Amino acid sequence: MTSNKLSQIKISVLDLAIVRDGGNASDTFKNSLALAQQAEKWDYERFWLAEHHNMKGIASTATVVLIGHIAAGTSRLRVGSGGIMLPNHAPLIVAEQFGTLATLFPDRIDLGLGRAPGTDQFTAAALKRDEHAAMEFPANVEELQRYLSEGNKNGRVRAFPGEGLNIPIWILGSSTESAYLAASLGLPYAFASHFAPAHLHNALAIYRRNFIPSEQLAAPYVIACVNVIAADTDKEAERLATSFKKLFLGIITGNRQQLKEPVEPDEDFMDPMEEAALQQMIKYTFIGGPEKVKTELEHFIEITQIDELMVTTAVYEHEARLHSYEILAQLNKE
Repeated sequence: MTSNKLSQIKISVLDLAIVRDGGNASDTFKNSLALAQQAEKWDYERFWLAEHHNMKGIASTATVVLIGHIAAGTSRLRVGSGGIMLPNHAPLIVAEQFGTLATLFPDRIDLGLGRAPGTDQFTAAALKRDEHAAMEFPANVEELQRYLSEGNKNGRVRAFPGEGLNIPIWILGSSTESAYLAASLGLPYAFASHFAPAHLHNALAIYRRNFIPSEQLAAPYVIACVNVIAADTDKEAERLATSFKKLFLGIITGNRQQLKEPVEPDEDFMDPMEEAALQQMIKYTFIGGPEKVKTELEHFIEITQIDELMVTTAVYEHEARLHSYEILAQLNKE
């Protein structure tokens, strides 16, 4: 059991490499590196990037390349995937790619694995994703583990570099299926409660109840990812959060857009049904000044008993985004 104090758990960053309206991927990559460098100074534990495709507002398509870029620009921060959508890739290729990263940046690389395509069905087909790939996910995870293990020295297919590096593997999830898999393999578990809150508590209970110790992990270890938008005042945080809300509203309505500039919170940009759907999707979102954010996050930590908090912050203004993470880092030290 972890403590319910924000100051007594690790905090980490999930960067979705969001492209701002009027910006481009180059700007996004510069801002991502700047955030990672500051996160390292503020003692964040890890910095993960997520694989997405065919989304104009997200630039993390070549996730492995970005991980290398961020790792090269930092020195202590753990850098990894949150996650690699394994059914899009051959396990051997992932083993070789992450073996290369782990060789370049020893003891700093995390390999988070997801089951979803990270895109729409047409793009999934363009990625040559097998229609049965999701069902093969557990077997593919075990195949990947084998390539990275010392025990594969006599295998007919081997990963160079990669073999014997035992890179930490995480199972990512937004449903209960992933919880069963993480538990059965004795792997750490990261839940995407920043966009899929409905199954969080059930999934964590399943994972902890069914956990089988492994060579990698002796006891259950859980990360929950949430949205945090912190500012000096509640009012300013609410203004900044309008960009985030518009972004998620676009996901709900199918009208995906780049991250828009914030507006005043009282401006009416959604109808009641849209707002209800949005609030359901972003249930675990923490918006406010330092006191409000701390109080709400500590309640979340208390009810989930997570071991680590991972935060994603969709804020249009780069400096305001940095400041949000700075506030959280200060709260983590109180």
